[in-house]
Amino acid sequence: MQLRGKQKRYLRAQANHLSPIFSVGKNGLTQAWLDQLDGALDRRELIKVSLQQNTDTTVEETAQFIESNTDIQVVQKIGRVLLLFKESANEKQRDLSTKVDKI
Repeated sequence: MQLRGKQKRYLRAQANHLSPIFSVGKNGLTQAWLDQLDGALDRRELIKVSLQQNTDTTVEETAQFIESNTDIQVVQKIGRVLLLFKESANEKQRDLSTKVDKI
């Protein structure tokens, strides 16, 4: 699903109170990290990822790596934090994505 402007605005409002639960550190971007990220998004649908000070990758490189290797969408980039969204594969956990579809 490609997100429209109003949908992104709604997701940003929902993520306002969230804290980053994933981070990119000195080990950089690996397939194992990406698999864990994908699993967390299946349960939550909306998460924040922060880039630590000691990482060698930039926010743009991280966003490009995530979007090119998965169906995860980058909703917003704020400084060293990425806001990510993915519709859950489990229908019972699609609370947020059903609201986004209605917008």
